[in-house]
Amino acid sequence: MYTKDGENYYILDAHIALWDARPENQRNIHGKQFIDCFYDYHRNLSPESEVWPYEEYLYQGGERLMKDIFTDGYVDHAIFQPAALPAFYRNNFGQTEEAFALAQKHPDKLTYNHCWDPRFGEDGLKQLREDAKRFNLKGAKLYTAEWFGDSRGWKLDDKWSYRYLEAAQELGIKNIHIHKGPTIRPLDRDAFDVADVDKVATDFTDLNFVIEHCGLPRLEDFCWIATQEPNVHAGLAVAMPFIHSRPRYFAQIIGELLYWLDENRIQFSSDYAIWTPKWLVEKFVDFQIPEDMTEYPALTTEVKKKILGLNAAAMYDIEVPAELQVANPPAEASTEAVAVA
Repeated sequence: MYTKDGENYYILDAHIALWDARPENQRNIHGKQFIDCFYDYHRNLSPESEVWPYEEYLYQGGERLMKDIFTDGYVDHAIFQPAALPAFYRNNFGQTEEAFALAQKHPDKLTYNHCWDPRFGEDGLKQLREDAKRFNLKGAKLYTAEWFGDSRGWKLDDKWSYRYLEAAQELGIKNIHIHKGPTIRPLDRDAFDVADVDKVATDFTDLNFVIEHCGLPRLEDFCWIATQEPNVHAGLAVAMPFIHSRPRYFAQIIGELLYWLDENRIQFSSDYAIWTPKWLVEKFVDFQIPEDMTEYPALTTEVKKKILGLNAAAMYDIEVPAELQVANPPAEASTEAVAVA
């Protein structure tokens, strides 16, 4: 919980990872390219006081994660969103077993989501059913730009992707988080395009599609889709650190999301360990959209509370103490499309 000026904020970090990018886990040059790109985002967008040494950035481990997120970072609950990247890393990039063990040890603080790749076909479907039972999955993280043999990406509306989404629906995996944001070297920019979100959101109205990084740099495309698809939500991972390095750009991002989606479909994410939540929470609570940006809705304390934790908590049925709720709690997603005036 974070407290400022007499207000208490429930914090749910909806996008964290426990990764291993040390040289011994890198399968090839692409493993180094990937983590180096992460580190460039980290050091270029963070306050100088928050920049880590490169060696610490390659691997954190569970003890460091718990300290950064919960002891120092004000977070009440966090959700693992792993990326496998087996083409680049020997034992995957996101550490499934270590993260899951940590979530089992701290179920009051951590939720583990898993990942899948529809290019594994029937074998992958079988694995998905086993994973859903083993991990008690409520959500998943999809990475459409992953390499697989000669393939350098897939689309949500591919035939096999539909098979996996249908299986997720049957298994009760309702919250589908999808990386649709900036490219990461050496992955291809176009493999993160948001256009395929539109079709699956229409065809799977029982699923929530949380578009991580809110489509950046395709924010306008994302907003036009999300305003018509009420089961599409915005994850603020990668968008958040612009609050420091480019505050007017961050004001534009959050303002556009509030205008098109409203405050009930936006989720705070630190994208740990690219960034740590402490300074992001502090700066967001203090942030106001500049007065001259009059076309945007007000970023009130109640709106901030929803974004910082209440929206994701409602999606994942995580109990929040009554004293940390707001007068107008996040509503159930409507099945009606929004008409733009």
